Amino acid sequence: MMPLLADWLLRHSVVMCLLLHSLVLMTFCFHHAATSCSKSCYCSENEEGGKTVRCSNLQLTEIPQDLPNDTRRIYLDFNHFTTVPSNAFAGLPHLVELDLSHNELSQLEPGAFRGLGSSLQFLDLSSNKLVNFHPEAFEGLRARANLTNNPWHCDCNLQMALPRVDLEPASLTGIVCQTSEPPDIGVEGLTFLLVPEIDLCVVMKKTTDVAMLVTMFGWFTMVISYLVYYVRANQEDARRHLEYLKSLPSRPGKSEESSTISTVV
Repeated sequence: MMPLLADWLLRHSVVMCLLLHSLVLMTFCFHHAATSCSKSCYCSENEEGGKTVRCSNLQLTEIPQDLPNDTRRIYLDFNHFTTVPSNAFAGLPHLVELDLSHNELSQLEPGAFRGLGSSLQFLDLSSNKLVNFHPEAFEGLRARANLTNNPWHCDCNLQMALPRVDLEPASLTGIVCQTSEPPDIGVEGLTFLLVPEIDLCVVMKKTTDVAMLVTMFGWFTMVISYLVYYVRANQEDARRHLEYLKSLPSRPGKSEESSTISTVV
């Protein structure tokens, strides 16, 4: 009996040791995958902890998806990115600096920087091809941003969008109008935030006012037309009724009444 018990304990001990060893190995592999450097990029450890990832000038066309989750600074400048997709950096809760300058960015999708609101301190989007400002891309972001050297289009949408973002206010001085709507309002080459007396929504307001006036004039014309038709129709009915009365045989005492009706009509 004792040899059988010892053999059973020995077998189960070996199995448990193998399972424990596998668990430790898997944990190590997952930790290494989460903290290892992104392919083709160069990583270095920060003095305050975490990594600095440098992916500059690597001809990249898409944001890397294998960035270490303990990254604090990322340099993705001088590549060929055209868009930043939603949740592109959602798995980087410790990121404090993000450099996307000198790319070909023309679109920032809604939620492009989602998840960075509590950590990111500096965002560099300078020297790209950003034309339209979409506040949905910066949701929850309170960082200082460099928005200079982009061909910004200043219009009513931009004017209404700026109050909806939480970026550091000085960051918005980087929006210099290259084009505008209306084109002759005189903001080209100017920092939009520094010309508050300019109202880019004035054309929209005037268009709305004109549309309201045209609508009111149309309704007024319809009412007048109906009144004219109604009066003419009643006149025609009265004329026919009078002709009918005249065609009836005359009765004493009625001729004066008929004359009175004729005069009234």
